[in-house]
Amino acid sequence: MRLVFAGTPEPAVPSLRRLAATAHDVVAVVTRQDAPLGRKRVLTPSPVATAAEELGIPVIRADRLDATVTAEIAALQPDLGVIVAYGGLVREPLLSTPAHGWINLHFSLLPRWRGAAPVQHALIAGDARTGASVFQLVPALDAGDVFGELAIDVPADATAGSLLSALAEDGAGLLTDVVDAIAEGSAVSRPQVGEPTYASKLGDDDGRVRWDEPADAVLGRIRGVTPEPGAHTTISGVRLKVLAVASAPADAPHLQPGALALHGGKVVAGTTSAPIVLDTVQPAGKGAMRAADWWRGLRDATPVAGS
Repeated sequence: MRLVFAGTPEPAVPSLRRLAATAHDVVAVVTRQDAPLGRKRVLTPSPVATAAEELGIPVIRADRLDATVTAEIAALQPDLGVIVAYGGLVREPLLSTPAHGWINLHFSLLPRWRGAAPVQHALIAGDARTGASVFQLVPALDAGDVFGELAIDVPADATAGSLLSALAEDGAGLLTDVVDAIAEGSAVSRPQVGEPTYASKLGDDDGRVRWDEPADAVLGRIRGVTPEPGAHTTISGVRLKVLAVASAPADAPHLQPGALALHGGKVVAGTTSAPIVLDTVQPAGKGAMRAADWWRGLRDATPVAGS
């Protein structure tokens, strides 16, 4: 089949590479415009654009799938559109332009966590299982019939970054299997079953650590916003990024929510239940460091984390 692939960030790259290695013909890749990155704001191609150019696939750069992009895609006469984390909506008439429409690899077990940040919300909510789904794109948000899914247990120490990377690799195989089935005429889809939940895009405030929550919720939030938008708290009014955390040992002292202490060479922080361990932090204006090293540089002997 002739495929058009739409995607932008790193988690979409395994799917593009997997499809490019099949007998299908990826006739074009659609990705968002080069974006300014880093302190010097250097215009940088998206990870998908970089991969596509390495693979020798023509790239269409567009932040909106407007009439011009629709005409470019229609001229390629695609049999199927494939989208993985492109970062924009596919509307009519583009939705119906490929002969088989569009399919989407989404990183959740639909209808749970429709929307922009499914992996992050799954961790924040404390979901024990998650996965990936390939579904038919329809005008309603992530509401189309499902062709296939895979489910995994969420690792206890998973961050959004590590979990998304794992699902991106496994999901690439699932997506390729569905594309093959559509080409063979053997694909079967089913309606989504259950009450939908929604995963809105996260902002800076979502990364604010709520010390007045139980330990599981605090750990889930920190891991769910790592690496983006990033977890943070304040110490004596100064922002501190929280990069890595762990459950505290059983003999750790009970602390009031937000209170910090050094125990067994590790920095522990209080919640409304058990304390947690701060493994790695990043003070304002400095690089990442072990929390114990940060602690030793404090002048305040009894710091308390604020919201």
